[in-house]
Amino acid sequence: MHTLSLSQAVHTADCHGPWTLVDAERVKGRKVTSLPSIRKNLENAGARWGDIEVVQDGNLITSRRPDDIAASSRTLTDALST
Repeated sequence: MHTLSLSQAVHTADCHGPWTLVDAERVKGRKVTSLPSIRKNLENAGARWGDIEVVQDGNLITSRRPDDIAASSRTLTDALST
């Protein structure tokens, strides 16, 4: 995870996925979203959490729940085409 996060590749994390970025120390100062149940974990790790369908912060795209996957996919497609 550490090596991937340093690359220029686009990364996505949906639902509980952003939680994996906490231990990898990859959310500090980043805007993210996730399921509300892990909000405090992300904020305690320095993330700026929002209850938004999809958040893109640089090369990181996060979404809250399975219902948001279509919007997350559109954001990913846009990011890959630029």
